[in-house]
Amino acid sequence: MSIPQSGGGLIESFDQLAAYMEAGCKPAADWRIGAEHEKFGWLTDSRTPLPYAGDRSISAIFAQLQARFGWTPVHEGEHVIGLTRNGANISLEPGGQFELSGAPLASTLEVGAELQNHLDELRQIAEPMGARFMGIGAAPVWTHDQMPVMPKGRYRLMTDYMGRVGTHGTQMMYRTCTVQVNLDYGSEADFVQKLRVALALQPVATALFASSPFFEGRPNGHRSWRSRIWRGLDDSRTGMLPFAFEEGMGFQRYVDWVLDVPMYFVYRDGRYIDALGQSFRDFLNGRLPALPGEKPTLSDWADHMTTVFPEARAKRFIEMRGADCGDQAHIAALPAFWVGLMYDHAALDAAWDLVKGFDAETREGLRVAASVSALRGEAGGVRLIDLARAAVGLSHAGLAARGLGEAEQLAPLVESLKTGQVQADRWLALYEGDWGRDLTPIYEAASL
Repeated sequence: MSIPQSGGGLIESFDQLAAYMEAGCKPAADWRIGAEHEKFGWLTDSRTPLPYAGDRSISAIFAQLQARFGWTPVHEGEHVIGLTRNGANISLEPGGQFELSGAPLASTLEVGAELQNHLDELRQIAEPMGARFMGIGAAPVWTHDQMPVMPKGRYRLMTDYMGRVGTHGTQMMYRTCTVQVNLDYGSEADFVQKLRVALALQPVATALFASSPFFEGRPNGHRSWRSRIWRGLDDSRTGMLPFAFEEGMGFQRYVDWVLDVPMYFVYRDGRYIDALGQSFRDFLNGRLPALPGEKPTLSDWADHMTTVFPEARAKRFIEMRGADCGDQAHIAALPAFWVGLMYDHAALDAAWDLVKGFDAETREGLRVAASVSALRGEAGGVRLIDLARAAVGLSHAGLAARGLGEAEQLAPLVESLKTGQVQADRWLALYEGDWGRDLTPIYEAASL
C-alpha cells in the first residue's frame, strides 16, 4: 500500500488532473525502473506471523535498520510505520507484509543488486532474533484472525469498507504478497500503448509468477489465489479496464475513471479522515461531506489515485500489478520481463501486435484462466503458454537490445516455459509427494 503523497498545491482547474499525469512524461534517456515486493515475516519457533511490537517484531527490525544501516523512520502518530533511504522506502501492508519500494534505477541489474542488499540486511537482523521472511503470493496456512494489524489509519478505514463492498477484500489486505515494477512513459501516445500492452499481458505475468496455491492449510484450486482474491474485491476500482482499449483513450479518460471511483479517505495533519464512498468530483466543488467547503490539493488527488487497483495502474508512471511474490530469482525476473517489453520500441510494438486483436472477453478470460491454471490456462482460443513464450521471447530481445546483460534475469521464466511448471505447480507437487500433504515445510522452502 502507498504512503501519503505530498508536494501538490490547491487544485484550481479540472485540467490539472490530467496535467498531473502528463507531467510524468520523460525522454527515454531518463526512464527509470522502480521495483517493489512484499513478503511475510514469521517467527521460526512458532511459525506465526511476525508481530508489529515486541522483542521479536517489525518494530525491532525497524529500529536495527535505522541504527545499523542508516534508514530514516516515517512516523504516523507515535508509531514508526516505514523507513526511507536514498530514494527507496520500506512500508507495511495491513497484515505486516514487509514491502521494499526501491529507488528509481537505470537497469534491472541495479534493481537485482538493490534486492540482494535489502535481503542481506534483513537476514543479518531477523535471523538472530528467530525471524525470517518468505516470498509467496498468499499466506499458505495462517487464518485472518492470526494476522497482526498494523497501526495505520488508512488501513482501519479500508478494512471496514472492504468488508462491505466485496467478498475477498480483507484477504487481499492481510494475507497476500505481490511483486511489481513501475515504469516510465515518454508521451501520451506512449502511455496509452504501454498501458494497453501491460493490461493485456498481465495474465501472462500472473501465470508465470503464480505462487499461491494454498490457503488456510490446504490447496485452494488456483495457482494464484492472490489473483483470485483481486477478482472478488471491489469491481469499481479493479480489473482489466476495458475503456483503455477504446478510441480516445488518454490521460483524461483515465482521470475520468479515477474520478468515478468512490473515495476512501483524505489525509490531513498526520491523520486519515473518513471519506468512504464519497466523490472526488464533489471534493473538487467544495462539497465533500468529510471536509465541507474545502477543496482538494494535488496531493489529495495523488492519494486518491493510489486507491484504485486495476491490473496495471497509472500515476506519473505505470505499475505492473499482476504477479505473485516468489523466490528471489522471480522477484528479480519481474522487472526484467516488463523492462524488456516496455523500454525497447521494437519489442513494445511487437507486443502490441501480439494482443491488439484480443477483445475484452478474451482479456478477462485469460485473467481468470491464469489465476486458476497458470500456464495451462486458455481463453478465446489463446493458450497462455503460447502467449507467454511469445512475450518472454520479445522481452529477451528487448533486453538484449539494451546491451546491459539483463536478459539473464529471465532464466526462471525460461525454465518454466521449458517445463510448463511454475512455482505453484512445484509447491503442489511437493505437497502431494515428499511433504505428505503437510504444509509445515513451506515456511523454510519459501523463505528468502
